[in-house]
Amino acid sequence: MYAITGITGKVGGALARALLADRQPVRAVVRDIEKGRFWESQGCEIARAEMQDPASLTAAFTGTDGVFILPPSEFDPAPEFPEARAVIAAVKAALESARPNQVVCLSTIGAQSTKSNLLTQRTLMEQALGELPTPITFLRPGWFMENAEWDVASARDQGMIASFLQPLDKPVPMVATADIGQIASELIQQNWTGKRVVELEGPKRISPQEIGTSFAKILGHAVRVEAVPRETWQALFESQGMLHPLPRMQMLDGFNEGWIDFEGGQASTIKGTIELQTVLQELVDRAG
Repeated sequence: MYAITGITGKVGGALARALLADRQPVRAVVRDIEKGRFWESQGCEIARAEMQDPASLTAAFTGTDGVFILPPSEFDPAPEFPEARAVIAAVKAALESARPNQVVCLSTIGAQSTKSNLLTQRTLMEQALGELPTPITFLRPGWFMENAEWDVASARDQGMIASFLQPLDKPVPMVATADIGQIASELIQQNWTGKRVVELEGPKRISPQEIGTSFAKILGHAVRVEAVPRETWQALFESQGMLHPLPRMQMLDGFNEGWIDFEGGQASTIKGTIELQTVLQELVDRAG
């Protein structure tokens, strides 16, 4: 039995589909039972748990061959990341109590960085869970190709996308969520000891300009890419409702300046198979 947190999201869902395709039993760990009904219809066992509640997580993780930890994303964290720390404490306590055979935890590219930024939430998770005696794999994917979902409307309606990734011709490690789910499925079914880090990116690195070019091919009209000036970021993010934009700004700086990258370098990463064009076509089709 494999327990999956975050199963209602893109990565967790992709992992569940891959495990089910391999005829593996899956326990869907959800906050809302109703949101888990789809997975119940697919043959999954359902367990209700809150990611900050060690008791419910312990029950969800008990009796499993493996657990997949997908921490909830906090895009506007308070200083010192209290939201992430609460989840980390609960997950660690639950894993200590439930003692699953092994764990795969979704981390991120750049989790090894010592510079504070939005992704530090995953650094803290790695540090805490790495103390457990349970065999654990930290899966560090690159920038999600699906982040381009935010650009579909402007590319379609205005022939423009705004990029915080800069310079516009700089290739960035990106990966499709379906590739993440597939690799996570392979990893969680393996046997290993101790702690290991697996870094994952797509078939090739992608620049913002290439995203614009790919959108243009799909939409049938030109799509220009405009860099959002760094000096405007804070006011822009605050106008969008963010209370603490600095961690997000620091993360973008990390990608742009190069200090958020894979610890083992490009040569050591696992390469996915799904191309950007495939992901963007799906996003455009879904948007209608």
